Amino acid sequence: MGAADVNPLTTSAFDLPSNLDAKADPALIAGDEQHFAAIATSLEQSIADLSERLDEARRAPGGSGQEALDRDLEVHRLTARLRALRRFGLDLCLGHMVGADDAEPLYVGRLGLTDTEGRRLLIDWRSPAAEPFFGATHANPMGLASRRRYRWTRGRITDYWDEIFTEDGFEGHAAALDDQSAFIASLGSNRSPRMRDVLGTIQADQDAIIRAGSRGALVVDGGPGTGKTVVALHRTAYLLYSDPRLGDRRGGVLFVGPHQPYLAYVSDVLPSLGEEGVQTCTLRDLLPEGASAPDEADPEVAVLKSSGDLVKAIEPAVRLYEEAPTKGMTVETHWADVWLSAADWAEAFGSADATTPHNEARDPVWDELLTILLDKHEEAYEDDDLSPELVRKSLQQNEELADAFGKAWPLIEPTDLVGDLWSVPAYLRMCAPWLSPDEVKKLQRADPQAWTASDLPLLDAARQRLGDPEASRRKRRQAAAAAVERERMAAVIDHIIEADDDNEGWIPMLRGKDLQESLVDTTALPAADPDLLAGPFAHIVVDEAQELTDAEWQMLLLRCPSRSFTIVGDRAQARHGFTETWQERLERVGLDRVNLASLTINYRTPEEVMTEAEPVIRAVLPDANVPTSIRASGVPVVQGPVTDLQAILDTWLAEHAEGIACVIGDPAFEDGPRVRSLTPELTKGLEFDLVVLIDPDSFGDGIEGAVDRYVAMTRATQQLVVLTPGRD
Repeated sequence: MGAADVNPLTTSAFDLPSNLDAKADPALIAGDEQHFAAIATSLEQSIADLSERLDEARRAPGGSGQEALDRDLEVHRLTARLRALRRFGLDLCLGHMVGADDAEPLYVGRLGLTDTEGRRLLIDWRSPAAEPFFGATHANPMGLASRRRYRWTRGRITDYWDEIFTEDGFEGHAAALDDQSAFIASLGSNRSPRMRDVLGTIQADQDAIIRAGSRGALVVDGGPGTGKTVVALHRTAYLLYSDPRLGDRRGGVLFVGPHQPYLAYVSDVLPSLGEEGVQTCTLRDLLPEGASAPDEADPEVAVLKSSGDLVKAIEPAVRLYEEAPTKGMTVETHWADVWLSAADWAEAFGSADATTPHNEARDPVWDELLTILLDKHEEAYEDDDLSPELVRKSLQQNEELADAFGKAWPLIEPTDLVGDLWSVPAYLRMCAPWLSPDEVKKLQRADPQAWTASDLPLLDAARQRLGDPEASRRKRRQAAAAAVERERMAAVIDHIIEADDDNEGWIPMLRGKDLQESLVDTTALPAADPDLLAGPFAHIVVDEAQELTDAEWQMLLLRCPSRSFTIVGDRAQARHGFTETWQERLERVGLDRVNLASLTINYRTPEEVMTEAEPVIRAVLPDANVPTSIRASGVPVVQGPVTDLQAILDTWLAEHAEGIACVIGDPAFEDGPRVRSLTPELTKGLEFDLVVLIDPDSFGDGIEGAVDRYVAMTRATQQLVVLTPGRD
């Protein structure tokens, strides 16, 4: 296979514009063409082989137990690999590097790839061998002589750059050298509806953060345009590849973003990096009530509910329903009366495992209570012929006992528990004694289950502490279904044995209890759909983390027992203020191993925009970490009247065939082709070629208003327009 086979549309994988004709010199790209031809052949063969193996795995018998699990995991693994290879073509390759002592380049890819003879065509970007491709600098070349990065557009190379790290290595590369780095050039191009994959242009400071270990909490602090989100996404993919503790069987990784537009924006990035098993969500997605919950209308109530202390009120609220009765009772059976004392109640209740949620502990406590009564019954009624199973069944059918136990250890809905806090002042005072009478009164409301976003952390804590109230009922339904299945299987076995003339050999073995149990099809029994966001997760990545309240942090800590976090944010972009250090905030919420990494270079936002934006945030936060912008667009910030909005958009769209614009601050403006309409809050984490701010003074006063203006202004990658009412 030759270079002509690389792409059916051209004899070359390169599609360089006319102004880059010098880069098309065969002396510069012939080696790449040959390597791309080998990659194309290997891709075709790998896809064919994987498809065949996947078909074989799917046709294989399902089996049971570990065998079935292994088969499903293999199908999942092959499917993910096949999907990743089909997603890309030659653009699997990010670039190559040449070591100071090596003659041949080493090609770096989104995934690793070898040919049929075992020759390594691409090394995975996350492997240790690929680290110099991202980490090498002129101060520390990490053993490299040169590095080449490609820009891919629709599967073909539209530009590339050579970086030389040795004094005598420039010969033959002059045409490929560029004054701007690949990173700045890629971020200076137009935005797409999806986050642009900048894997091939990760800078050394960012790469060091991406490859840092997963133990403890790593804070990635940086202002607008510093690449925090890029780092968070690539770090997620890297950790899944490099840290076996984070694999699917160990809990996996959860990626938490600030809002749905953000998740849609980045949804394609992780698959493009070779990872498809990461759960992504917002905090609201963690609970079913989150989808429709409005923000808390009363700011004072919102502050009270933002406290981690109030979340702690859930524990005593639940414990109230786990207190053993202080009075004994007589329990009747068909054979004798048994005295159930207060000490017996306490013994049964004390048997509950502290780590088992309340609702799920109910059945074990009930079983322990029956066992205590059964032992007492044997003492009161000495009859060796009486079956313990009959006595237990009699006890289970005792309505007075069941009613007493149900009142002492009831099944509780999380919504009922939290609703009671907002409607029964005495209950709230008992569970949160530090609240003042005025605060208790302020937290009461007419409709206790009219949930707001501020209620979500308490609902989540209650859900985690109580467990599924349906678990007990579902367990009983499963037991009943299993009994029916056993009866059906017993009837089949009886029929087989009756048909066996000599009743010898293996047929009588069917009477064995173990064998009969193994014949029951447990996969057909009713089961609950798994909550994929319930955790526990081995690692959690949180973007725009400066917005999380102490109470909201508890939602994430409950899902990550290892306390392994990547925390991405900017204190200057906290709408409600962030006067502490990251260390102080995180230690207060429960994270004790905190490391801080800072990003201070603004690669995205032009100097012209940052010059206008910096005074806005410094007016309320003089010590704000405003990053240094290293790119100028040559386009000044435009001021004008709101009436110019449509004309500005029409002109920009006519002059720019590609790119995305965003109108921020005009709720009446509707989305159009290549034009978004968002509130300032919903623009966090996003970026647009053109940003048009409508009446930014209306965003509000104080820190919240200033942060909204600062965030909205710094979304622009090319041009910022500020329109105000009544401006001439």
